[in-house]
Order: sequence, then structure tokens, then C-alpha cells
Amino acid sequence: MAKNSFQDIITSKSVKNKTIENKVMDLSPKRIVQHRKIESDDFYDDNENKPKKTLWFIAIIAIVFLIFSISTLFSSASVTVSPKEKNFNLSSSFSAVKNSSSDVLSYDSVILSGEATENIATTGMKDSTVKATGTIILYNNFNTTPQVLLAGTRLEGSNGKIYNLNAKVSIPGITKDKLPGSIEAGITAFDFGQDYNSDPLDFKILGFKGSLQYTKIYGRSKNPIVGGFKGQIPIIDDIAKAKALTDLQSSLKDKLLKKATDQIPDGFILYKDAVFFDIPADVPTPEVKDNQAVFTLKGTIYGFIFNEKNLTIALVNNLIPQFDGSDVYISNIKDLIFALSSKDGDSFSNTTKIDFTLTGSPNVIWKVDTDKLATDLLNSSKKDFNTTLSKYTNISSADLVLRPAWRTTFPDKVKNIKITVNYPKI
Repeated sequence: MAKNSFQDIITSKSVKNKTIENKVMDLSPKRIVQHRKIESDDFYDDNENKPKKTLWFIAIIAIVFLIFSISTLFSSASVTVSPKEKNFNLSSSFSAVKNSSSDVLSYDSVILSGEATENIATTGMKDSTVKATGTIILYNNFNTTPQVLLAGTRLEGSNGKIYNLNAKVSIPGITKDKLPGSIEAGITAFDFGQDYNSDPLDFKILGFKGSLQYTKIYGRSKNPIVGGFKGQIPIIDDIAKAKALTDLQSSLKDKLLKKATDQIPDGFILYKDAVFFDIPADVPTPEVKDNQAVFTLKGTIYGFIFNEKNLTIALVNNLIPQFDGSDVYISNIKDLIFALSSKDGDSFSNTTKIDFTLTGSPNVIWKVDTDKLATDLLNSSKKDFNTTLSKYTNISSADLVLRPAWRTTFPDKVKNIKITVNYPKI
């Protein structure tokens, strides 16, 4: 009876601890407990810890893969480029024609008129008489022989007033092209007063009246006849008058220059020494208002303006023998010094060709095609970066930053490659 009870205990323990009875060789209670404890611990180490380690390993691999995928998705490249530049010494002569459509360097002109006023306090009034003056062109359409007119020769204007030649002249005869010979001359009104002031007139020579020369030798005003005065004028201190003239001329020049500069289109250059003023040297007759002499000075500005791109090409071709036509600009082109050498025509208003010099130290900068460079870098290896740059002779140096830092190739999309060119400021 006791034997069966002991065996029942062994069977019950075996089921509870999930052990194999065939392996139990020593049936003593002490050995059974110790042996079964060891087997229970081994079971938990092998079957519970191993799944945990596997899960951690898979998680780490997934995180690394995720980080790599995200970094690839947001990869970028930044390239900072320093363009090629070279400084030259320039002192050269150039020619330009007005509004040319050919490859010859051309210029355009700006012509603006304006006026300035200056008020001066008067110390009284005095009588004054002044004769009007002007300039005319005399024509000889009578024969091929020059026609001499003496100083003081009387000319009748189409306004019915008489004027006199200021000096002796010899009017050339008809040209080989059967055009009238011509010469410029100064005239002065026969009498004082404002009545002799006039817009341009036609003139006949009174001494030829009744002869064939009367209709064949004649004159025409080149500009208005002005300055005639008869009446009272304010008494003004000579020093104040001289200062008024200086201030008027300076004020008018500044006003006209600003007006001209404001009207220059983008992409064009107006050098300060390519500007010329037509301003009377004499103080004009003032208008008296409330014991104030109001001086009004009128003038005109003439300027030569150049297309910056066309002028750059002319300069670079002069500075660089066999220039290859690269896209360049001159950072300090507006700082060059302009000097007019000569012009055609007898006035700035009818000039069509000019000769001039430019001096200075032009700094030529080569432009970089950033789109082409970005395309050439697509998918390329970092180690090939310098090889790619060597194909660009307009680049002096470049710095590269790839993100993330472990990348060794450029992105496969142009939008992820940023090219920055450090152009000198203009």
C-alpha cells in the first residue's frame, strides 16, 4: 500500500513539472526536486528570451532601413562657385555710329531742354536799350562765283524789320551738285527794342533789290532772334549778378542731368563726361517783380548713351585677343572714364558718328550656366566632382556640401542640386 502511494506522488510531480519519467534514474525525493528545478530553469531561458532578442534585432534593422530611406529621399547637394575674373588696364579709342543695326558699336542720344530761375533783390531802376541779335545762313544760288557781302550789309526780314551783318562774308557759289553755296553769319537789329525779337525769319538783301541777285542770294535764320530791349531794368550789384549767373548755370546743369539720368532705360549707360550742355554764357534780361529781378536761364543737354551689353562686347574684344565669345560682364563698366575725341556735324543735335576713348581698370567676370552644371552633376560620384569642374573654364573654384554627410553621389533630380555663384557686386 505504501508503494502505490509513493508512485502516485512521482506521477503527480511529473505531470506538474512536465518532465519525462524515463529520464529519472534516482528515485530519492531529494534528487527528484533538484533535477526537476534545473530542467524548469532551462526551459524558460531557451523558449522565452530567444523570441525577445529576435524582435529587437528586427526592430533595429527596420529603423536603420527607415533612416536610410528617409535620408535618400531628402538628399541634396550645395555647390558654391567662384567665377573666373580678370582685371585689365584699358586706354583705347573707339568709334560709334548713331542707332546702328549692324555689328558696329552704336550709341543713342538723349536731348533734353529746361530752365532755371534765380531771384535777386534790386536797388532801383534805370533806362536800358539793347539790340536783338541772331545767327543766319546765307545762300548763293545765283552763280558759281563767290558773293562777297560787307559788314553792315542791310537785310530785310520777313517780319519787315531791318538787320545788319556783323562782319564781312564771302558766300560760296553753286556747288558741282547744283546746290546753293552757303555760309553762317551773325546779324544785329537795326534799332533797339523788343520789336526786333522774332522766331526764325527769311531774309532778302536790300542792296540787291531790283536785280537778279535779289531772289537768288538770300538768308534764313538758324535760330530765334533774341535780346532786343528798350525800357527800364533793375539796378543790380555786379557781384550779385555774377553770382546769379554761376548759380543759374550750375542749377540748370544739375536739373537737366538728373532729368536725363532718370530717363535712361535699364541696360544703358550714360557716362558723366558724355554729357554736353548748350547754355548761354550771358546773364539773360531779368523780369522785375516786387523789387526782385527774376533771372530765367534756358538750356539744352546732349548726351551719348550706350547699350551696356554691346559696349561690353566691344571692350572685351579689345582687351582679349581672339576672344571666344563667352558670356561675360564687366562689374565696374560704369566707372570707366569717357572722353569725346571728335564728332561729325556742326552741332550735337545732328551728330551721327563719334570717336571717343575709354580709360580705367575694367574687371571682366565670366558667367556660369548653373542649369547646365547641375545637369552635369546628376547621379555623378563625389570623387568625380573636380573632373566635372575642369570642363568649365569659366569657374575658378567651387565648394561642395552633400547631405546627408555619408552620401557619395549627387542626387538624381536637378531640383535637389543648388548652385550658388559668388558674382562680384556691381
